[in-house]
Amino acid sequence: MLHLTTLLDNNRAWADQQVTRDPEFFSRLCAIQRPNYLWIGCADSRVPANTIIGLDPGEVFVHRNVANVVSPYDRNCLAVVQYAVDVLKVTDIIVCGHYRCGGVQAALGPHTTEPLEGWLTPIRTLCSTHAVELASMSNDTVKWNRLCELNVISQVRTLAQTPTLNDAWGRGQAVTIHGWIYDLHDGLIRDLDVSTEKPIHK
Repeated sequence: MLHLTTLLDNNRAWADQQVTRDPEFFSRLCAIQRPNYLWIGCADSRVPANTIIGLDPGEVFVHRNVANVVSPYDRNCLAVVQYAVDVLKVTDIIVCGHYRCGGVQAALGPHTTEPLEGWLTPIRTLCSTHAVELASMSNDTVKWNRLCELNVISQVRTLAQTPTLNDAWGRGQAVTIHGWIYDLHDGLIRDLDVSTEKPIHK
């Protein structure tokens, strides 16, 4: 338990730094939440959304899970999307995966235990769908990283088929979905050029 005191000390130091830098920071933060962006990313501790895109608290609404999956059966994710689109009126939703994702790697390997195995089902399906392409990769790392990209692309398509997005687009609301991938080696994000501002049909 004592090791947690370091986190509390860090928090106090951070709060003091924020007030020193900007005395009105927390007052503004309490007033209202108006982010323009929803970030759907991986729970990996090396990929903190606000940090890698240089935004302060309050500037990006965040949902994270293992391997940045958008599942039509995940009420948590769907609720976050609904709140972001219908209430916060975000203009951009970013699905951001990352190379060397452990969840994606697990989907390339032997079956594991529940609930993780069930969660990985859509990524295992991607493996089967793209089996020929993945088999042509020069080595396991290249295959792994390509599946990370394919996973992001798939989640963008799934998100674009949700009732929340289709309803928003149907009423003329401007919201665009983007697919990005982050490279742990250099800290840079790559746009996978799969952005859409209209429904994607199966």
